[in-house]
Amino acid sequence: MRVVDSFPEGVKVIENVWIPVRDGVRLAARIWMPDDAETNPVPAILEYMPYRKRDFTRLRDEPLHHYFAGHGYIGVRLDVRGTGDSEGILRDEYLQQEQDDAVDAIDWLTHQPWCDGNVGMIGLSWSGFNSLQVAARRPPALKAIITMCSTDDRYADDAHYKGGCLLNENFVWGSAFFALNACPPDPEIMGERWREQWLARLENNRLFPALWMRHPHRDEYWKHGSVCEDYDAIQCAVYAVGGWADGYVNAIPRLMEGLSAPKKALIGPWPHAFPHAAEPGPQIGFFQEAVRWWDYWLKGIDTGIMDEPPFRAWMEEWIRPAPYHAERPGRWIAEACWPSPRIVPRRWAVNVASLGEQPDPEDAVRARSPQTTGLRGGDFYGYGADGDAPLDQRADDGKSLVFDSDPLAEPLEILGAPVATLELTADRPLAHVIVRLNDVAPDGGSSRVSYGVLNLTHRDSHEHPQPLEPGRRYRVPIRLNDIAYSFAPGHTVRLAVSTTYWPMLWPAPEPVELTIYTGASTLELPERPPRGADAELRPFEAPERGPVSDHTPLEWAQAQRMVELDLATDETVYTTFGDGGDFGGAALARIEDIDLTIGYTIRRTFRIGEHDPLSARAEVEQKTILRRGDWSLRIECRTALSADTENFRVQATLDAFESGAHISRREWDDIVPRRLV
Repeated sequence: MRVVDSFPEGVKVIENVWIPVRDGVRLAARIWMPDDAETNPVPAILEYMPYRKRDFTRLRDEPLHHYFAGHGYIGVRLDVRGTGDSEGILRDEYLQQEQDDAVDAIDWLTHQPWCDGNVGMIGLSWSGFNSLQVAARRPPALKAIITMCSTDDRYADDAHYKGGCLLNENFVWGSAFFALNACPPDPEIMGERWREQWLARLENNRLFPALWMRHPHRDEYWKHGSVCEDYDAIQCAVYAVGGWADGYVNAIPRLMEGLSAPKKALIGPWPHAFPHAAEPGPQIGFFQEAVRWWDYWLKGIDTGIMDEPPFRAWMEEWIRPAPYHAERPGRWIAEACWPSPRIVPRRWAVNVASLGEQPDPEDAVRARSPQTTGLRGGDFYGYGADGDAPLDQRADDGKSLVFDSDPLAEPLEILGAPVATLELTADRPLAHVIVRLNDVAPDGGSSRVSYGVLNLTHRDSHEHPQPLEPGRRYRVPIRLNDIAYSFAPGHTVRLAVSTTYWPMLWPAPEPVELTIYTGASTLELPERPPRGADAELRPFEAPERGPVSDHTPLEWAQAQRMVELDLATDETVYTTFGDGGDFGGAALARIEDIDLTIGYTIRRTFRIGEHDPLSARAEVEQKTILRRGDWSLRIECRTALSADTENFRVQATLDAFESGAHISRREWDDIVPRRLV
């Protein structure tokens, strides 16, 4: 990747600016601007999230916003209320207060002498979410957004629930946010009030995993902030960007279908990461692509970006599953509109142990998966680290029902969401079904192409789930994740069906047996015919970025990811350990320009017995360090999740230390009803 150190505009950085909002609270922003912006005002680009602009995200903020400023924009990195150096208390994600504050901040920007009154928003993950949410509020100055790795539906595609099943990411991410929310503002920014603010954050912190688990159905809590409730509320231009390896990718086709505003989509092979640095690649010149977008919508320069096909994606090809891939083979494709009328469903009959062009006479097969099915499934959303992508699926296939096509005689390319429609019965009132679409090579290697999950009590509604009637036959469609994929001749299409998927999903409270009626069940693949114009697509430029803040790694995290089986107890333990990901792999680093030493580590542990879903237990241990001279803080956080047939139990301890002295300890022990989860 090329690091750009010479730009069309000189750049100056303001370390902290206070932005007042309507109730008097001050939000903290770091700002990059062209040297002459005060006499030659330019548009502003806002990134708004709780991940601490002063330290935790400094090394990823600097290259992005410096690049924008060097190309004639104001780069604004704003801390959400109650996080980083912003005043106030943060009580949850995506609250109305968060949107109100953003609207006020945008209005404030337009009244500054260096801003010409036009504003864009950009963000990945949290800041991608709130860029959509703020766009739906229609602040007059907001002309365009770039939303990355985000969602239009907070219940269907976020880190909490998937198909009505509880994601363990709800617990892991909630625990991480719980620890982050306990961090103080920087005394060099906040001044002598920093400690008062820190103690208030510790006192008002919430056990977020339990909070979100109290809303297991798609109620008003999740509808708030879900722009799919009213796509037409968004009138500014939207560029939706993501990757097939990200947990939120399904939102992009939905946005393209639902939005009436100007829109554009880009999906690569990437995980939950920026496209210029994502692994697996190919990495692209995403910063240049963003500037083309901003130039068009904020400066009125015809860059040609809106003349190109609005839906562009990476068509993946077979690669042998491995813990890490630098690049994913494939090619760029595009569609002139979405949904594309060129894509037609190809239906396969689910027959006994096979996928056929025609259904065989009806039969019945049974699935009762061990609780450890899913250990090769990777993380819900990975970041490109070793082992967070799906591995060879054969071990999980062996614990599932599998249905294989004959080896393909010619290529089969798909774009969109596969759908498995299963005729089934269950022997319990609460059951999960997990469906994986795999590509099986001639040598037997099995690669996961896509997957879908459904809590069968949600078969008719995520808002009003109903228990199953054991033994009653149901016809249930299971929508898999959207994907672009090319199956090669000689390869086999495999459908794998299981009743568990650990550790991605929390299991149902009882072991479940499903009966699948073959001959009556189907798999539908969205087949995409070749498009000759794909070869003429404008190539992306090579990746480049702005300079990064000087930093010195002090300790390395020695990342781990392992599975251990105790043959005496039949317990399987899945453990990961690593750093926070933003310090170049270091568990402890010094940021030189602010003389701050910062450290973060996290250990995740998932335990389960082979046959007992009530043996499931998840644990997260975190340590955060902030240090400058005599100022030294440490935060230690431990959380645990377990369940019986009726309730979840979420436990936590949070300890805070100042200069080695233990100044605060809080404990939580929350019981949360399962409510058909």
